[in-house]
Amino acid sequence: MQTRQCSRFVEYRDHEQNEELIGVLMAISIVSKRLAGRLAALEHRYGEKSRGGRCYDTQQSAANRK
Repeated sequence: MQTRQCSRFVEYRDHEQNEELIGVLMAISIVSKRLAGRLAALEHRYGEKSRGGRCYDTQQSAANRK
């Protein structure tokens, strides 16, 4: 009887660890996707500048607003 309870606990613990691992891996995936998108945007923006194109930034610093 004790081994059956112990095996149930191990299965529950393994399931709990798997769920936690899935959550962590999904969070890493989401962050990686966002980072890749931002890097691609930066690469595109600086690529336009190096080819002589104009680059219009949408955000302005306080010093540039004058």
